[in-house]
Amino acid sequence: MKAVVYEDIRTVGVRDVPDARLEADSDAVVRVTSSAICGTDLHMYDGRTGAEPGLVLGHEPLGVVEQVGPCVETITPGMRVAIPTHLYCGTCHLCARGLTAACLRARPDGIGAAYGYAGMGPYRGAQAELLRVPWADANCIRLPGQPGDAHEDDFVLLADAFVTGWHATRLADVAAGDTVAVFGAGTIGLLAAYSALLQGARAVYSVDGVDARLDMASELGATPVDFRAGDPVDRIRELRTRAGLPIGEEKLDGVDKVIDAVGFQAHDRTHPDRERPNQVVADAARLVNACGAVAVIGVYPEKDLNPQPGETADGRLTVPWGTFFNKGVSVRFGRTHDRRYTTHLRDLITSGRAHPGAIVTHHGRLDYAAELYRQFDKREDGVIKAVLHP
Repeated sequence: MKAVVYEDIRTVGVRDVPDARLEADSDAVVRVTSSAICGTDLHMYDGRTGAEPGLVLGHEPLGVVEQVGPCVETITPGMRVAIPTHLYCGTCHLCARGLTAACLRARPDGIGAAYGYAGMGPYRGAQAELLRVPWADANCIRLPGQPGDAHEDDFVLLADAFVTGWHATRLADVAAGDTVAVFGAGTIGLLAAYSALLQGARAVYSVDGVDARLDMASELGATPVDFRAGDPVDRIRELRTRAGLPIGEEKLDGVDKVIDAVGFQAHDRTHPDRERPNQVVADAARLVNACGAVAVIGVYPEKDLNPQPGETADGRLTVPWGTFFNKGVSVRFGRTHDRRYTTHLRDLITSGRAHPGAIVTHHGRLDYAAELYRQFDKREDGVIKAVLHP
């Protein structure tokens, strides 16, 4: 089968690799119809997280079941399915509590596992023609319709992007009537803003410095804030004040909830050519209202194996804990426990309430993967979300 393979820093290729096959009685093999490129794939592409040459990339697949093992009971060949990024056993101590991203059985040398992800287990990625899915009954999300229909772009985002954006709002405890700021208008940031709006947030501010992303945020219903034009914290406070603060809340001119959808590769506001890993954390501390909440969904690795100017190799950050403490702010992190959300979000899509596929901007065959990775990495040609079709 053909697959997208990591070769070296900023180099991927499409190679012939052994076909995915059943390796356990509880496995399925899925023929992939769509597989998205994620910002996390770029962390590996840029050499930041220790990907080894030969790694098959990708963790956002949608496809049709081709084979199942003899112990699979609820999944049959011909079913259309989405495959969550974090594979899990479904029965260990943490899976039984719904903490599927922290499965105790899926990775022998650690907690939690994912497809095509450096350091997250031996599982090949999904930017390929075929994918082996362990514990298929748990890890295949059944979907209506046929490949290539009007929901293809919506459904492929159930593997990761839409559920991660929704998870960010749950970490931040977004509620109807809240004001929300989302730093980063890549795929996850946009879908976090969209999720907040779906849940009734009265105002959502989307902070970024890429025109195409800011335009998309506006199309989704958020207020775009361009950090290239000045301090985004000051700008959001100005917008909040101009809109009119509720009587008695004049001191609460920040926002109730802040979501960091950028992570460790944030740009330094003062020196845009440099990285400042704690830039968004610092901004969040200034912006969040007293007794508010901050959710960190952007990636922060324990080690950066290719640190850039302004970056630290060991993952340490200077965090304004005193400000968070004095404000009484809740700060929450964590990988997405996909299966808490997948069927709920699937049903929002099929009912017509949600259309996350609106953020997909580019499509291509596997053979076009290298160019899409390059464009995505350089933020060229308006790439926000690219989907490969094996």
